[in-house]
Amino acid sequence: MSQKRKSGRTPSEVAQSGAEALGATTQGSPPAPVLAKRPPRGEWAKAPVAQAEKVPPVTPPSPRKAKAPALATPEAPRAPMVLAHPPGAPVPAAEPAASRIAMAVAASSPVPAAAPGKVARPAAEVSKPPAAAPAEAAAPEAKPEPAAPQPAAAAPDPAAAKGVPALAEAPNFRLPDPAVVSRTMADVAERGQRLVAEFLRRQGQGDGRPATDPLNIGGAFLEMTTRLMSNPARLVQAQIGFWQDYLTLWQNTARRIMGGQASPVIAERRGDKRFKDDAWRENEVFDFIKQSYLLSSRYFTNVVHGAEGLPPKTAQKVDFYTRQFVDAMSPTNFWMTNPEVLRKTAETGGENLLKGLSNLLSDLERGHGKLRINMTDESKFKIGENIAVTPGKVVYRNALMELIQYTPTNDKVLKRPLLILPPWINKFYILDLRPKNSFVRWAVSQGHTVFVCSWVNPDESLAEMGFDDYMRLGPYAALDAIEQATGERQVNAIGYCLGGTLLASTLAHMAKTGDDRVASATFFTTMLDFEEAGELGVFIDEEQLQAIEAKMSQRGFLEGSEMADTFNMLRANDLIWSFVVQNYLLGQEPFPFDLLFWNGDSTRMPAKMHSFYLRRMYQQNDLVKPGGIELDGVSLDLRDVKLPTYVLATREDHIAPWKSSYRATGLFSGPVRFVLAASGHIAGVVNSPDSGKYSHWVNEGPSPQQPGDWFEAATELAGSWWPDWQRWVVAQDRTMVPARQPGEGALPALEDAPGSYVKVMAGD
Repeated sequence: MSQKRKSGRTPSEVAQSGAEALGATTQGSPPAPVLAKRPPRGEWAKAPVAQAEKVPPVTPPSPRKAKAPALATPEAPRAPMVLAHPPGAPVPAAEPAASRIAMAVAASSPVPAAAPGKVARPAAEVSKPPAAAPAEAAAPEAKPEPAAPQPAAAAPDPAAAKGVPALAEAPNFRLPDPAVVSRTMADVAERGQRLVAEFLRRQGQGDGRPATDPLNIGGAFLEMTTRLMSNPARLVQAQIGFWQDYLTLWQNTARRIMGGQASPVIAERRGDKRFKDDAWRENEVFDFIKQSYLLSSRYFTNVVHGAEGLPPKTAQKVDFYTRQFVDAMSPTNFWMTNPEVLRKTAETGGENLLKGLSNLLSDLERGHGKLRINMTDESKFKIGENIAVTPGKVVYRNALMELIQYTPTNDKVLKRPLLILPPWINKFYILDLRPKNSFVRWAVSQGHTVFVCSWVNPDESLAEMGFDDYMRLGPYAALDAIEQATGERQVNAIGYCLGGTLLASTLAHMAKTGDDRVASATFFTTMLDFEEAGELGVFIDEEQLQAIEAKMSQRGFLEGSEMADTFNMLRANDLIWSFVVQNYLLGQEPFPFDLLFWNGDSTRMPAKMHSFYLRRMYQQNDLVKPGGIELDGVSLDLRDVKLPTYVLATREDHIAPWKSSYRATGLFSGPVRFVLAASGHIAGVVNSPDSGKYSHWVNEGPSPQQPGDWFEAATELAGSWWPDWQRWVVAQDRTMVPARQPGEGALPALEDAPGSYVKVMAGD
């Protein structure tokens, strides 16, 4: 695995950015674009170019011949020049376009042939630093003429005086290994033939109807175009502004090429890792490509936002898919316009592209003909061995879940057990990845008797399982089992994301039936009011729901990879395109990262339950309507829930926006403590106090109606929110009892944690 070069990203950095996209984004809202300052000239990627001061002296011509221009070290050397000319020297003839592009990545490609007025160095001198020339070798032996002066050695370089090397050595350009090419292409041909055969087989099994527009994108953009045409003046104004900016960019680029300085017309947003390589700033060609892309992106965005009168859902969909198009067209995603990829191609003789092609085929094979991008080295992880390793036992099992009881680490524990209901969109071990960031292990160490529902990965046999089945076989069955295992009737309960939606529905159901076995409730990044569902709402309309239901009716479930693709689109640059560059263009192997392994371990969704969840909650928002939803014959009203409640939201959450989660404070009738954590849906929750990362906000006053008012009066505290929750939940009941061992109660241990259900992969 190659190391980082020229400010490009290593596989571990790409994996880290992907993990950050799952939640570890930045604190606060993203800043507006700012103009970046141009680094000092001569520091372009600290790219290796030929050293002018070490070029062998040139024999001076006779007085009767034209004088060849001498070589000199420029005062401000800039890529992609290999050899500089002294002031007043004739401008050499233009080099071929391919040579100029190759030189634009700082001599990462072959050393170009000498143009008129230039002296080309042998390849041997480019590949290694030349030894210092002896004094007697300064002039040719054949003529007694004096040696030519060497201004490069005499003139001090300002960049060198600052500790920055003015010129460095260029690497050799490697020709591809014929054996590697032959083996790779033979492998590609064989695997490609199998993929094509599999594709044709699947097509033959279909109904023969052409694919329509299941996402209803065409209709949304047609409506936007109609609105734009009703106000052509606004569109013309946007076009004029775009071309004025583009003309300024051309002028600035020409000024830079001539050796002048120019401020950027537009700069990428702070934290945009796509343009991390120094070439995007230091090299005029790539700086022009980058700014051209950014100007076009801004133009498309402004035009879309300028369409007045669009329904909110349509406007949201048009904006979302415009950003998907803009992200896909980034110059970083194409090898000819990505300096890091060009450099890698020159260094490896194109072997990176061959390896990338092999990686692409492997991902197509993993997806059975559909592209399933490999984000991490899955071979490095095994559930129960190096992730999900907190000791415990499975003490109960039914058709939908296994109940895990964890082994205590203290002699005394809190009287009330702790029940955790994770989402079944993903697997529970997000709360038990590694010992150092495991919420489960930490809660055990704080004196809780922890029980976790590990949901089954459903197949077609569970197609008719509904939301009320998840309630009966989930929290209700777990409460019965916990009472048998510990003798305790009341518990503290936690619901995470969809698990929180189920917990709230269950609490409303229990309130109607007089069941008080849940003494306190905690919600992690949970939506109960779906009116403002964030960007996931883009995928919820009648046309798309019908398309999803048609797929589920054929199989009995929604495939896990389809759900994962939806979530990845919400952060396409970090969860899709960065891996396209890393795996397919740079040809590098994925870096082992436990969070990305969990993200790829997707789960299916039963057809009946998922259709109910999407329609009744996301589309119709019935859960917040008194009597709007009926489960197991009982009409639900969240206002009936009067027990103490702790609501945690995360500020950068793209799945459950924090302002939507905040609405829970006005839905329950009991006391509610709302806490806002920094970062996102995953990292904001899985944030151990030992990590020292991410702050959180608290507000000890009453909860105002508007989330913005709450935030204005909130106090930001450093570090994790976990200790705040521990103080809150202990305050509900401080009674301690002797520790309980799994399997010692009325329920025998069935097997070691993490159990069997969690090990079933979506592809099994």
